[in-house]
Amino acid sequence: MLEPLIQKVTRKKTPIPAGLKAPPRLSGGVPVIGHTVEFVRSTIGLLHRAHEELGEIAEFEVMGRRMVALYGPDGHEAVFRAPEDQLSPQEAYKIMTPIFGKGMVYDAPQEKMNEQLKMLLPALKDRRMRTYGEIVVQEVEESLSSWGDKGELDLVEYCRVLTNYTSSHCLLGKEFRGSMNEEFASVYTSLERGITPLAYINANLPIPSFRERDRARIRLEEMVTKIIEQRRHSQRKGEDFLQTLMDAKYKGGAPLTEHEITGMLVASMFAGHHTSSVTTAWAIIELAKRPDLLARVRAELDGVFGDGTVPGFHTLRSIPLTEGVVLETLRLHPPLFMLVRVAEKDFTFKGYFIPKGAWVIVSPTVSHLIPEHFKDPTAFDPDRYGPGREEDKKDFAFIPFGGGRHKCMGNAFAILQVKAILTILLRRFDFELESPNVESDFHGLVVGPKEPCRVRYKTREGVTHFQYTGKGANAGAAALAPQKFKVEVDLDLCQGHAVCQGEAPEVFRVSGVGKVELISAFPAPELYGKSKMAEKYCPTKTIRITELS
Repeated sequence: MLEPLIQKVTRKKTPIPAGLKAPPRLSGGVPVIGHTVEFVRSTIGLLHRAHEELGEIAEFEVMGRRMVALYGPDGHEAVFRAPEDQLSPQEAYKIMTPIFGKGMVYDAPQEKMNEQLKMLLPALKDRRMRTYGEIVVQEVEESLSSWGDKGELDLVEYCRVLTNYTSSHCLLGKEFRGSMNEEFASVYTSLERGITPLAYINANLPIPSFRERDRARIRLEEMVTKIIEQRRHSQRKGEDFLQTLMDAKYKGGAPLTEHEITGMLVASMFAGHHTSSVTTAWAIIELAKRPDLLARVRAELDGVFGDGTVPGFHTLRSIPLTEGVVLETLRLHPPLFMLVRVAEKDFTFKGYFIPKGAWVIVSPTVSHLIPEHFKDPTAFDPDRYGPGREEDKKDFAFIPFGGGRHKCMGNAFAILQVKAILTILLRRFDFELESPNVESDFHGLVVGPKEPCRVRYKTREGVTHFQYTGKGANAGAAALAPQKFKVEVDLDLCQGHAVCQGEAPEVFRVSGVGKVELISAFPAPELYGKSKMAEKYCPTKTIRITELS
């Protein structure tokens, strides 16, 4: 049934070099199509079964494609540190071509793709990040204006529309946000729903979700082109990411076309939106099930914001338990349940031979449940990220945003945005789930709660509304300093977000090539607090602080 629709790939047998062995093969599968049916019906079920049956490495076959899944920190690090000419994300993520557009990002030659990714960075750099918290607050407040004291809503739909607006306002600018309407949210949702595991087999199958995706991409480009034309006609220069893209040029001097600007805008939205949407919904669902934990979170939020202080870049760093809730939500409900690379050259992992052409898979959803790395892994426990435990700090164990040079650029923005939204919603309202059993929807690669997800809400009594005071600007700067400490930077992972430079300009600076440089590897003791903040909030975790005796 599937064979006429699927682009068949013939598997070539590759000799295994002496001293190496083939990865263990998953049971089941049938001739010719291998594990294709199971992969299409339940990709995440297949990945769970492969780990339970075979452990750290497992091989299976989907329509002639050899696929090898690696689980746990060692496998993750091997994949994420491999150079692009050995394990290529570009080849794997050509499934994004219908979303971003022909010739965009993963569909572009390597050098052009790198140029395009660098064009995304200004919207996510530290200087702009410091302005986003209050923008999110403004959007959330506006969204609540029609709620009333009590009511009922579809939580997933609400979070999706809200984070469309917050992400576009922050990342794309006020003018772009002002031109948005319900059609934009609908078009963008159709794009997201066009990303499914089936797209890895063939992203151009004649199925309804792919047809809708393609219509949405055409319509979105029409909408963006109209905004660009209006701005050019008025000769107005904006102070936003849209203007950045309109002014951007490739190394050869060519400007971006409307098609390319649309692709970059969509890429920036993907970097900051899909994680925020589903993580906000999941966090509220998990807290609604745990009144004891919700009470602790509210006590923390009331302690910081109870005097009317507006959530902002610095104050949102003063709520470690709430941040733990966000991190734990990302661990148990990672937005992307599998990350893929294609072997451009033969690859070896712990004596196992993975030949050129194989697809290498990492699954945050499965690996985050390994008890050797996360104690009592199925429990929702935000305290696991606190002092003395810090289970997210083990290298390459906690990977909701991937890792290495291609770690999601929008991860810091997503966490900031979710914390801001939760701060307002949890202080303002009580939430009750219509059904306590909310399942994950693995239809697409972005995994959210199954819809509809109905919740009842009711206003809490005596909650002070926000009035900006600027409180909390130096949170964390007074950390207890050792007499001597060392700062190290993993330049292989650095993406140039410049968070470290914003936190500790006396210690870090970002060079002209977009990599951090150490001003001093052994800073003065009074710079310890700032350096620790740089380590904590580096989006790609490239900084390591070591106390010296």
